[in-house]
Order: sequence, then C-alpha cells, then structure tokens
Amino acid sequence: MNRTSRPHALDGPSKGTTQPASTAGRGVRRQRWSAVDLSLVAVFAALLAASVAVPGINVGPLGVAITLQTLVVSLCGLVLGFGRGTAAVALYILLGLVGLPIFSGFRAGPAVLASPSAGYIIGFVLGAAVVGLLSVWAVRSRFRGVALFGAALAGMVVIHLCGILGLALKGMGLAAAAGADVIFLPGDILKNVVAVAIALSLHRAFPDLLVRRRR
Repeated sequence: MNRTSRPHALDGPSKGTTQPASTAGRGVRRQRWSAVDLSLVAVFAALLAASVAVPGINVGPLGVAITLQTLVVSLCGLVLGFGRGTAAVALYILLGLVGLPIFSGFRAGPAVLASPSAGYIIGFVLGAAVVGLLSVWAVRSRFRGVALFGAALAGMVVIHLCGILGLALKGMGLAAAAGADVIFLPGDILKNVVAVAIALSLHRAFPDLLVRRRR
C-alpha cells in the first residue's frame, strides 16, 4: 500500500507559497535610527555649536567672518552621511534660531536671517546634504581620500552659491556678491582638506560609521 508523504513541519514553505506581505516587506523596510544615531546627531550639532568659540576673522565690509563652521559642516556629511549629517546641521541652526548664542559672533535668534550671512547659514544644511549623499559613494571608492575631498568640494560650492544668492538678495549686485565671496574660497578649501583627513581617520577606526555592513 502506497503511503502519501507529508511535508515535515521543519521544512520551509513550498516554492508556490508566497510569504505574507508583512513578512516580505520587512526586509526592505528602512531601519529606524538607533540611540547611537541620535547621539551622533546631537554630538555633531554640539561640535558645530562649539566651533564658534574659535574667534572668526572678519574680512571686508560684508560682516561675514571666516570661521571653523564650514569645516564642521563638511565633517557632518563626510562622517554621518546624508540623513544624520543633515539632521545635525539642521538641529544646530534650529537651536540658534530659538535663542542659543551659537552662530558666528555668538549671535542668536531669527534676526540672523536678516544678516548678510543668512545665505551661508541656509547653505550649511544644503551643503551637508550634498556632502552626505556623495560620501556614501566616495567611501566605497578605490581612491577614498580623493573622492571624499570631491564630495566636500561639492558641498562647499553649494554653500557658497547660497551665500552669494543671500548677498544678492540683500541688495548687492550678483557680480559684486560673487567677487566678495571669492575671498572665502582658499580658507574653505584648506578646511575641507582637514575635514577629509579627520573623516578618513574616523572611517578607518569605525568602518561601519557611514556604510553599515550586513552581517
């Protein structure tokens, strides 16, 4: 007498069986930020706020000082990537707008958005986002240092374009605003070199900091 074989309870689902939608979508669902991610956002926002403790260098009649802020903005994107890096810079700006004296010259409050540096401040968020987006690719590149420096330069261009636009909106001609902005470029390029060197050290020490590997 032939016996009908039954699938063992430990056998996996048959080939024709489809997994429930909740189970199938679990693998592609984006992971939420962990406590470590939130801590990194807070730490880098605090680092950006602390950078104003180093006195800025006022250049020209614009009222825009050369500070270490652009270095830390680049570092946020280079180390934390798009989401966390942008969040860290946005948190810093939000805290400054609500009254903490953490902008250049220890300024605070929404009045800073009426100053000549308003375009640069807004550009910090966009610049960090661009650096973060490109850094995920750059950190996987064969020439990691050069690629990260390219990402930092792209973010710098975004910040300076926002700064030029902000100066133009304050009544300065676009050509004059671009000419006034040039004086900040050499210092920002040098700061990006330093930011990349720090980022490379952090990525060597913590390989999963920017791009998490599947285990």
